Amino acid sequence: MEPIVRPLIAFYTDFNTDMSDSKPTAKDKSGSKKVSTPEAQAPAVETFEFRAEMKQLLHLIIHSLYTHEEIFLRELISNGSDALNKIRFRMLTERNVVDPDAAQQITIQLDKDANTLSITDAGVGMSREDLLKRIGTVASSGTLDFVTEMKKGDGPMDAQLIGQFGVGFYSAFMVADTITIDTRHAELDSVGLRWKSDGSGSFTIEETDRTERGTTITLALKEDKKEFAETWRIQQIIKKYSNFVDFPIFVGEEEVNTVDALWHKSKSNITDEQLNEFYKFVSNDWEEPLGHLQVNVEGRVSFKSLLFVPKKAPKSLYHDDFQFGIHLYSSKVFIQDDAKNLLPEWARFIKGVVDTEDLPLNVSREVTQNSPVFAKIRQILTGKILTMLKEWSVEESDRFATFSKEFGMLFKSGLSSDFENRDAMIELIRFESSVKEAGKLISLEQYVDRMKEGQKEIYFVLAESRKAADMNPNLEYFAANDLEVLLMTEPVDSFIVPGIPKYKDLELKSVETADLDIKKKSSKDKKAPSKKDTKSILERFKSVLGDKVEDVKASERLVDSAATLVVGKSGMDSQMERMMKMMDENFEGAKKVLEINLEHPLIANLIALQASADNDVLIDSTILQLLEGAQLADGSLTSPREFVRRMTELMIAATKN
Repeated sequence: MEPIVRPLIAFYTDFNTDMSDSKPTAKDKSGSKKVSTPEAQAPAVETFEFRAEMKQLLHLIIHSLYTHEEIFLRELISNGSDALNKIRFRMLTERNVVDPDAAQQITIQLDKDANTLSITDAGVGMSREDLLKRIGTVASSGTLDFVTEMKKGDGPMDAQLIGQFGVGFYSAFMVADTITIDTRHAELDSVGLRWKSDGSGSFTIEETDRTERGTTITLALKEDKKEFAETWRIQQIIKKYSNFVDFPIFVGEEEVNTVDALWHKSKSNITDEQLNEFYKFVSNDWEEPLGHLQVNVEGRVSFKSLLFVPKKAPKSLYHDDFQFGIHLYSSKVFIQDDAKNLLPEWARFIKGVVDTEDLPLNVSREVTQNSPVFAKIRQILTGKILTMLKEWSVEESDRFATFSKEFGMLFKSGLSSDFENRDAMIELIRFESSVKEAGKLISLEQYVDRMKEGQKEIYFVLAESRKAADMNPNLEYFAANDLEVLLMTEPVDSFIVPGIPKYKDLELKSVETADLDIKKKSSKDKKAPSKKDTKSILERFKSVLGDKVEDVKASERLVDSAATLVVGKSGMDSQMERMMKMMDENFEGAKKVLEINLEHPLIANLIALQASADNDVLIDSTILQLLEGAQLADGSLTSPREFVRRMTELMIAATKN
């Protein structure tokens, strides 16, 4: 695979670019330019001019970049790591190099008094040819594109972009007045060399008496960049960006990157203790995780990942500014700590790391949004997470129950957006049930397995809470006939149910709809009214209520209650209406159907009063009170004062004799 494009990888890799037209120029003591070649006799100090586009680039970096200045250190550490990897690979088959026993590490030395920062690696080093071609010019054809891109915006320019064009080394000029490179190549006949520049348009190269293999880059920091000579600041940057680099990074005598990149280890070589500690490191959680998932994929897209499910949902999980917990790395080098596009929105509770070489270092957020690499990684990870959750639901019911309790509502929300995985997600959503105690959740599959013979629909009710669901009069028929009803008590349920029209060819049906296919059997101790009385009382209800309701019908579902409101042809569940009103105070729901229990004593009394043509005012007031009582029960009552006033009048009438 092509190595990740980074600024100083060019020092150590061979380019096929024809450099014959891009050699830097050197000046003799008189100031006249001459072409410098590696074979030419080098004076003690040679001065070279940067090419025109290089000058443009340096000017932009020094004067126009304002954000993410700290990434210069990440770039330099990445370069050092690449150099060490190069020599480590070479020494697998050959030790005939300078300093074969040199420690493979990166060392950073800080001098607050001198205001300098030096970073040293014992990597493959650089030759004079490398310094001329890899530093003096930019071998990447993307350089001019980069300069053009940087000039487009009017706002602050982001240093995060620079690595995208292979010029990350030059980010050091954001914080340094002068950069000095002391290096010696691994070849035994190599010599020490020093490259130096202030970024103003030229650089020098001279030979030195350096004996050790590798490279030391020294930054003479700008006066207002003294923070980068502070030990705490450098350690902070390393832990953020370079904590998992392959090689030890020392600041002075202290090793800073002490956390292993566990995702690069085989599963059999990782202990539970290591997993728990790593989770706490990447998540800032004090508890152990509920579970983890390690993925290693090689193919059209290659990546490694180590993901965790927290044991508890953070309080800010449903806030708009909640940060995704996926850290994106490229070959163990940090890129982003909030990689939103690597997982769907419903999985934002997942914490962990994804590491791929298929993305350039410093890839911008705009690029990741449309990246086919990201899309493929997202597809694979989402499938793996769903498979893990399915295994939990079958083999580890307690673990899955905890997951459903903490993250079930967020997970359900994905049904309205993640259509690709909708079928798999439907199998994992859970609800309370009218036949289970509060807090016990069941799946749609479990519901179907317990359905009564001949039952053709899956019944559900939307409610604000379990208590509200249990008190819903529309459940009376189902309880009396031992029919199970799903109790959908989470706010998100109102929005996902319309997206699940059927499950295993069975329609989901609200118990609050008027067109339920149910037939109530008359109770032995209750006498149903005659057809004539039934027609008469229904007409009286319709006359009194008028356009307050869509219709008035005899109820098949009520057992103990006198009346209830149900959804008509164009209406929606009471819970859905409440949600809509919360979002829009001007929302007006559709009119509902009032169902009355003809076997209820109150309705029987009204029929008797009507038959005797006695006390019409009492009948009409009672009918209005029944409607508003039903509205109160389903949360749609808009005139509570009128309801209370009428209730008082009815009680006075009932007690005056």
